[in-house]
Amino acid sequence: MNRHAKGRTPRRPPKKPSSTQKDPVGVYCRVRPLGAEDEECCIEVISGTTIQLHAPEGFKTNRNGEYKETQYSFKKVFGVSMSQMELFEHVAKPLVDDLVHGKNGLLFTYGVTGSGKTFTMTGSPGQGGLLPRSLDMLFNSIGPYQTKRYVFKTDDKNGMEVQSEVDALLERQKRENNPSFTKPSSSRQKLDPEIADMIKSEEAYKTDGVDEDSSYSVFVSYIEIYNNYIYDLLEENQEDAIKPKWNGGGTPVRPNTEFIPPQSKILREDQNHNMYVSGCMEVEVKSAEEAFQVFWRGQKKRKVANTCLNRESSRSHSVLIVKLAQAPLDADGDNILQDKNQVTVSQLCLVDLAGSERTGRTGAEGTRIREAGNINQSLLNLRTCIEVLRENQMCGTNRMVPYRDSKVTHLFKNYFDGEGKVRMVVCVNPKADDYEETVLVMRFAEMTQEVEVARPVDRPICGFTPGRRHRNRAFKDELTRKLEERGGPIDRDVPFVINQLAHSLPPLPSCELTDPNDDITLPRLIDALQNRHRIRQMMIDDYNNAANRMKSMLQELDNIRMSKDELIHEQNGKLANKDKIIQNNKAELERLEKKTRMQEHKIDILQKTTKIYEDDKRSMKYELETRDQRLQRELSDKKRMEQRMHGQVTDTQYKWEKECDRRVNAMQLEMQNKLWVKDEKLKQLKAIVTESKTPGRPDPPPRQTQTQPQRPSREERLPAKRSASPSPAPTATPVRPLHRRSRSAGGEKWVDHKPTSSLDLGTVLQPVLPNAIQVSAASGKALSKCDRYVLTHQEVGSDGEIQTKLVKGEVIQTRGGGQSVQFTDIETLKQELTTVPRRKRKSSEGAPANGDGTDGSWTDVETRCSVALEMRAGSNMGPGFEHHGITKRRKP
Repeated sequence: MNRHAKGRTPRRPPKKPSSTQKDPVGVYCRVRPLGAEDEECCIEVISGTTIQLHAPEGFKTNRNGEYKETQYSFKKVFGVSMSQMELFEHVAKPLVDDLVHGKNGLLFTYGVTGSGKTFTMTGSPGQGGLLPRSLDMLFNSIGPYQTKRYVFKTDDKNGMEVQSEVDALLERQKRENNPSFTKPSSSRQKLDPEIADMIKSEEAYKTDGVDEDSSYSVFVSYIEIYNNYIYDLLEENQEDAIKPKWNGGGTPVRPNTEFIPPQSKILREDQNHNMYVSGCMEVEVKSAEEAFQVFWRGQKKRKVANTCLNRESSRSHSVLIVKLAQAPLDADGDNILQDKNQVTVSQLCLVDLAGSERTGRTGAEGTRIREAGNINQSLLNLRTCIEVLRENQMCGTNRMVPYRDSKVTHLFKNYFDGEGKVRMVVCVNPKADDYEETVLVMRFAEMTQEVEVARPVDRPICGFTPGRRHRNRAFKDELTRKLEERGGPIDRDVPFVINQLAHSLPPLPSCELTDPNDDITLPRLIDALQNRHRIRQMMIDDYNNAANRMKSMLQELDNIRMSKDELIHEQNGKLANKDKIIQNNKAELERLEKKTRMQEHKIDILQKTTKIYEDDKRSMKYELETRDQRLQRELSDKKRMEQRMHGQVTDTQYKWEKECDRRVNAMQLEMQNKLWVKDEKLKQLKAIVTESKTPGRPDPPPRQTQTQPQRPSREERLPAKRSASPSPAPTATPVRPLHRRSRSAGGEKWVDHKPTSSLDLGTVLQPVLPNAIQVSAASGKALSKCDRYVLTHQEVGSDGEIQTKLVKGEVIQTRGGGQSVQFTDIETLKQELTTVPRRKRKSSEGAPANGDGTDGSWTDVETRCSVALEMRAGSNMGPGFEHHGITKRRKP
């Protein structure tokens, strides 16, 4: 068995909330007016639930230096024109109603220093705050139903005991006779002028639906939390405990220089796991004036100091705890039921939190710095607890809430765990100097609104018949009326009634005996006494008869009540079953609501993610379109560059082709000249040889001299005319068919063979073939009907353009009965770009300097232009053979 470590308390499982229904924390905002009209304002009330914060001039909230305006929403926003009564009606009045009906409540003010928290809670003469108005409404509601003092008595364990009226009377006499006890202040005493006339009579409120069959009593306690220590402001000699003697170093000392820790009250937990201040003084009050007098007595002991931002700055958190004890009356409706378990205790905590502050702005030193640090630390712990509660509720986590880190959060942890309703009033100062602190307060208020607190359950209904007090009062009024009718006393004092009854009997005669032998006085007295006895007996009989009738009536009423009780018990059983069904439905509804919230949270996350993806998609689409446009521009630039480069290449190619042709022609002319010189030499040698073979003695060869030879004649000088192109070699005659269709029978018929891959170039001049059969593939059937054949062939030329070639042929019948095609010529169709310049060569280029122009005119034409020759049958020239004329060269 594992044992816990020494000094540590085992952790208790968390208490389950008494109700499955939850309500959010009600957060209200109040804007105080500016101190001076010329001050800069940073808060604007937009609507009854929304305010907007403007960054003051010179204050930058974004990194880019732009001003940022932020809106915050509350349950209700109270502007500078709102009165204290309107604030109380919306904020504190529902809490007082719950207090009378046995439910707890917590109301606290929050804000920076100097924002009007104490004024909102306490108020001023003629403008009472939330606290005096709550006390006034409470006593206006329960005033006629209050018990006498000390009928309810508090114990030391946050409980409440009930005493009989006799014990309460003895307690009152004991306290009045003992001078050590503090005498309660009467409502008739003169109030302090500072708190007089807080509330006007026309502004009084009253709770509806007060239980008349219960008796009430109000107890008030007032504490403050100073430097995270709890002190009782209603305790006598308070100053000695809070203000010890301090040395120069800022620590309390004794004569032996020993450190004195501050003496404070201790927080404890009762049997119902509710937190309370142990040893705190609770004062029973019977009127609103008395309660506020007690509060003001403790308010004078509260720690207040003067700072640079506030003349009366609260240096501690003050808590006024108003306890309302109520117990049902007995069956007769006359006395309180003496059962401790039937006592219901509800409390309302009114908290005035100290304002958060920055020491740099307040100019605090010494003790003030320590106080400010403790105030800020306690408010930070409150914020941390709210954040953890919010995270646990929204995300479904089970983190431990650090209530024990601060006395403020530890004292009120039961309210956040579901023991009562929680409301907060956020007080803000619209001046620009408090802008940064106000932003932090707004963020905390916005986060607090998202925390939900379990709704407190209604107290159980007492089993007695309702209307007991009213029936008891009616019975007493009826008894008084009957006594008046009979001439009896109307006073309800029993001794007085007995004396009146005694005087209603016949008077007694004189009983004085003057003579011992008097026989008249005694018999007369005896007769009178017997008469009085007879009358008394008659009265007793009448009273007995009336009592019997009353008893029978009471029995009948009791029977009727029992039948009604049985009916009520039966209805209560049905109601309990209905309650179980309702609780199950509520639990299911809570589960579905929680699931809905989780789904909404997920939907919000998905929507945000979708928005991010859509933004990314739009940005990527825009970037893709930009890139496509850039790519299109690059492609168009590239295409233009290709066209420009293609034109340059074509020009360069055309230039070099002309240059090559020129060089080739020059080389051919040079070689032909050399060949012509050799031929001349050979002819001369041949002539010499021929002459030497003639008969006779040959002459000796002439002697070679340095003299110039004789110039030959014109006939000798002109050589035989040479052809510019070699003469074609003779070829054999092609074989012709034995049978040929007559061409006079209707003209020639063509087979126009155009493949499907041929392109339409859109030229103006197109070959026209009459009587043509157009086919995409050659077939024997088509060839048998025609005698001419043409094939359209397309290919890319050297200049990059498409050339169309028409290959022509004749259809010949074969001896086997088939058809064959013999190609006879080829036509080449070209297209030239207009961008290609036509460069002409000079007529004198390639001709001798002193040559005759007429001799080489045809050669110049052939040099300039390429001539396409039609290939005829029997020619050994290839298709498209190009030749150039050779200029004549005179014999040297």
